[in-house]
Amino acid sequence: MPPALYNEWTDWSLVAKKKKSERKITIGVVDTMFARYDMGAAALAELAECPGYGTTFNVITETVPGFKDLAVAAKNMIEKRDAKIVVVLGMPGSAPIDKQCAHEASMGIMQAQLMTSTPILEVFVHEDESDDPVILASVFENRSRSHARNAYWMLFEPEQLSSRAGHGIRQGFGDAGPLSAS
Repeated sequence: MPPALYNEWTDWSLVAKKKKSERKITIGVVDTMFARYDMGAAALAELAECPGYGTTFNVITETVPGFKDLAVAAKNMIEKRDAKIVVVLGMPGSAPIDKQCAHEASMGIMQAQLMTSTPILEVFVHEDESDDPVILASVFENRSRSHARNAYWMLFEPEQLSSRAGHGIRQGFGDAGPLSAS
């Protein structure tokens, strides 16, 4: 007969701490149906390449209709599913009203961050960033993957971000590069 795991002498506070420390950290990814590229798949593929995927952290996902729905989905992931960071991905169109709606969606995402005290990385690719569909697809892929990696670094390797500070690192297109005072 196996030994009892717990008895009257068990220190339950230590058991609770051990169980809590064994929990995986959750990263949330929310994408949209409106985007013309599967941004969520790109972000998930990048996170799957990060050390600790499936053991140290897990990823939860949700798809919403459009970018104006991202803020509440991210807030729900944080409050109801214990996400420690969320990457939200969307594509504003090229019309002036789309740009206005993107601004309003950004404000909602910022408010959700403040309400939850949790980072929500906004990843928007504007439809008019390139007229060439091949270039636009590469911007979608690069920006989605880069921000997913940034989310991972924020949680597990913040020194990766610090070492890149001031280097003009950009997600989507090529890096801008650093400036010098000389």
